[in-house]
Amino acid sequence: MALEVEMVYLYPKENAKLHKTDRYELVQDEEAPTSVLRRGQKFTVALRFLNRPYDSNMDAVRLIFNYGPNPNTIKGTRGVVQVDPTKKSFMDDEQKFWFGNVLQETSDTLTMEIFAPPSIPVGIWGLQVETSFRNPSQEVAIFEYDNDIFFICNPWNCHDLVYMPEERLLEEYVLTDVGKIWVGPLGTSKGREWVFGQFDDCVLPAIVMMFEKSGLTHASRGDPIKLTRTISKMVNSNDDDGILVGRWDGDYEDGTAPSAWTGSVPILREYLETQSPVPYGQCWVFSGVVTTICRALGIPSRVVSNLVSAHDANSTLTVDKYFTEENEEMPFDPNNPMGEDSIWNYHVWNDVYMARPDLPTGYGGWQAIDATPQETSDGFYQCGPASLEAIKKGMVGFNYDVGFMIASVNADLMRWKVDKSNVLGYSRIYCNKYHIGRFILTKQPFMYDYNGDKDKQDITTYYKPKEGTKAERLSLLNAVRCTESAKRFYELPNSEMEDVEFDLLDLDKIKIGENFSIVVKIKNNSDKNRHIKCVLSAGSVYYTGVKAKPITKQEGEFHMKPKSNEELKLVVKADEYLDKLVEYCIMKINAIATVTETNQTWADEDDFQVIKPNIDIRLPPQILNGRSNMLTLRFVNPLKRVLTNCKFHVSGPGLLRNQIIPHSDVKPGAVVKVNVSIVPKFQGEQKLVATFSSKELLDITGTAKVDVIGGEE
Repeated sequence: MALEVEMVYLYPKENAKLHKTDRYELVQDEEAPTSVLRRGQKFTVALRFLNRPYDSNMDAVRLIFNYGPNPNTIKGTRGVVQVDPTKKSFMDDEQKFWFGNVLQETSDTLTMEIFAPPSIPVGIWGLQVETSFRNPSQEVAIFEYDNDIFFICNPWNCHDLVYMPEERLLEEYVLTDVGKIWVGPLGTSKGREWVFGQFDDCVLPAIVMMFEKSGLTHASRGDPIKLTRTISKMVNSNDDDGILVGRWDGDYEDGTAPSAWTGSVPILREYLETQSPVPYGQCWVFSGVVTTICRALGIPSRVVSNLVSAHDANSTLTVDKYFTEENEEMPFDPNNPMGEDSIWNYHVWNDVYMARPDLPTGYGGWQAIDATPQETSDGFYQCGPASLEAIKKGMVGFNYDVGFMIASVNADLMRWKVDKSNVLGYSRIYCNKYHIGRFILTKQPFMYDYNGDKDKQDITTYYKPKEGTKAERLSLLNAVRCTESAKRFYELPNSEMEDVEFDLLDLDKIKIGENFSIVVKIKNNSDKNRHIKCVLSAGSVYYTGVKAKPITKQEGEFHMKPKSNEELKLVVKADEYLDKLVEYCIMKINAIATVTETNQTWADEDDFQVIKPNIDIRLPPQILNGRSNMLTLRFVNPLKRVLTNCKFHVSGPGLLRNQIIPHSDVKPGAVVKVNVSIVPKFQGEQKLVATFSSKELLDITGTAKVDVIGGEE
């Protein structure tokens, strides 16, 4: 009678320690631990037999690993390991094949070491054990292992395409589960805390569901290029059943405001439970979820924030703004009826690390992917992976979406004015080569600044040569040469030098409720009188650059004597703007001026953010592990209005799952305060993240370090 398998044991916790997956909650489940294994690495399996001992001369035993609905050895979705006690070691050049060798035999148990190739698809695999006599005419007995086996990428293995040579960085880019996302316009950008939570028990099942909805073939799910491109497509729900619904208009009553999220886990949990897209997200929320997914799958990933980010809608590698003869900004792009260029105060995407065998040598390493829907690529809202080296060199012909990313970080800002005497109907009145992509930021590895931004890393030179250098111009012009629509804009001659200088002064930080001033300095360099017409205005905007509400506007005309200086100032009072702010409290000031005698026209703009208070998290210097501990969240309402529909969100890996705490209405100037009980699961330093949202005030955040010492085990 053929061997009967009584049980298969995969040593989930022991294997996980060697595979650096022991922090996954699925592995640590006390009742039914699930194996999470990295491809390209050996793991131990034990087979226990029911009816008699294993006899190598008589018994044939095969372990068959299956992936997807139609497992196929040629497609890489089926792996077969033949038990052969004579084969005791495995050769490095066999990394493309499944392999197994016997470690130990006892009367009823066979312990084996199995190797899965570093290119197999990631996700849930099944296992069958086939037993028979070596005579093939005998009947085969099949044992089905009834637990899931998760295989994920292995950036520690040099044969895996996601291998990162500087292994110490994997502690940050794969294993760190709390980080920062830089948000806010230039000048007031700050690192916002985000709980990635890639080890939570809902994350890997949610990822599997996402891929099942994506249409990506099972055989393609081992290729990190296709995996990350699909992730960029599926984290937004624009044209598929993806994870997050994007919304930017401030109306979130039928969902969760983007600024209320503390991290990715509650989003992925809701997606898994409802099997529907979760409302609502914005670019930085999309990027936080992408980081969680990539790190959970073993793909090195970091969040990238581009301060002053271009959206080039017509592939000209320029961002174009048009003005009427009366110096009024036109509300549409006359040269692009399908859409218009825009500038986001900031935009957030991701870098992922991998080799690029589809590109020439030298274009592997960090690759940009963007899960925020802006333009379609191959018919879907997806972007990347685009090699950072290709972006930097202007290689628009390389896969994927390199041209769009070049424009995002290095487009020229061009302003045009109606000119009936010009054959094009417009004259270029201004070109700024240095406005777009002012800073590109990510979190510095191995640092976490709880009260500031000392942990930010400027990676602008990863994306483009230093602004103003010859190399920077050459890389952009290299992209222009290969883009037909861009050639027409860059071939236009520059305007002649004009004799009046204008300078719109940048604003310092403005606390909410303070007055501020718009100031333009003007210098007449000519030896003649000049007559100036000028318009100054201010309005609230969404961070995507979309106008919200006008606040104030002032027009004026004046004369300047030769070689003279003038200063224009428009004071904006708090009472004028408080009721017109939208989420994130960003305002845009605009200035445009024309010199009557020369028809010289100048225009400039500046975005800045009104600063709101942070949540003060108060807790003892040290708290006990395994015991209930109390902490307090508080801040002062900065508005002259009542806050309604108030909620705190609090979360921290190892401290508490995302908790939503309602709060009663808050009067103007009153203290907002709640108490929270936490029961730590682990000793050591932990991180806690909190947000506050209301109908009238959003985007109040806070973070704290929690030192957990010994208590109950």
